Amino acid sequence: MADRPQRVLVACEFSGTVRDAFLARGFDAWSCDLLADERGSNRHIRGDVRDILGDGWDLLIVAHPPCTRLCNSGVRWLSAPPPGRTRAEMWAELDEGAALFSTLWNAPIPHVAVENPVMHKHAKARIRNYAAPAQSVQPWQFGHGETKRTCLWLRNLPPLRPTLIVAGRQPRVHHMSPGPDRWRERSRFFPGIAAAMADQWGDHIAQSEEREAA
Repeated sequence: MADRPQRVLVACEFSGTVRDAFLARGFDAWSCDLLADERGSNRHIRGDVRDILGDGWDLLIVAHPPCTRLCNSGVRWLSAPPPGRTRAEMWAELDEGAALFSTLWNAPIPHVAVENPVMHKHAKARIRNYAAPAQSVQPWQFGHGETKRTCLWLRNLPPLRPTLIVAGRQPRVHHMSPGPDRWRERSRFFPGIAAAMADQWGDHIAQSEEREAA
């Protein structure tokens, strides 16, 4: 690793899972979310991540940006809103979500990874410099016997390599019972995927800095 630890910002994360995986490997890692860190870490910035994108980060990982209006599974609400909502509200929320994704994807940071479900065409059209996701990963490729497809948009980062393929294809997250905490549980990163990010992308950004210094 270089003389100074590389600075890693994990946006839209309140669980600390990805942040702590990088901290354990010696990186200067911070999380940021509008919610408080549920572990009470002093490595968490509570606020709007857009306010700190220019603070000299080496790697940005966007863990769980608001995606309800961007993803394919929610496109139906744009034409047939749920009870009590209007089409204008749905489209306004789409514009807000796409603007956030666009800002994060185009952040002035050398290495960027953004997690999000597959997007519909209206979302893609609103994102500046949109590119297709580099890969999709599953928890069972990283030691967790479950299914929950995660798409990764990557800039100056290699696709993640599976670390431990295991049996079990249970869609546990998808089948969670409705309740006030369902969204919270659905937004958690699997520790095995977080560890792979810290190992593989951590090595990549360290080697990139060494090449630039040579």
